[in-house]
Amino acid sequence: MRAPDWYADWRHDAFHELMAKQDALKASHRIGSWPRWDYDVDAGTLTFSEDGAPKVVADIQVVGSTGPRDWMWGWANEHWPRSVVEDMEKVRAFGSENRIEQLTTEFLTDDDLNSLGWEMTAVAVRVLDAVGAYRPPRDGGGGLFLIYKSIRFVS
Repeated sequence: MRAPDWYADWRHDAFHELMAKQDALKASHRIGSWPRWDYDVDAGTLTFSEDGAPKVVADIQVVGSTGPRDWMWGWANEHWPRSVVEDMEKVRAFGSENRIEQLTTEFLTDDDLNSLGWEMTAVAVRVLDAVGAYRPPRDGGGGLFLIYKSIRFVS
């Protein structure tokens, strides 16, 4: 796909920045250790809980999802309420301004869709200066990729 020469390195750096942010969230908010998670698309939140009690809440945006054959950007999916995909329009605009076809094409294909999903999520985190990302565990195929706009402990 069409992109400027700098984009591959920029995307690679974005992925490593996301890995560092994820490590920091594991240490600061125990992300990955809570036994339960629930997202509320109407509220735009992802809640991690333990023993029936909410512990951590993140304000989220839906980056996109993978299906059996492709990646679909959140901004292209009419299923999601506008409020949980509106920031992805900034990612799309970044792609348009910089002529990065991967960020402006509704559906993308790849041999490893999970890796592609994480790469696109890392790009979104970098463009939006988000604090991290989450891919809820899922039985079977496909995946949902979310970014954390903010995250906090429940008091």
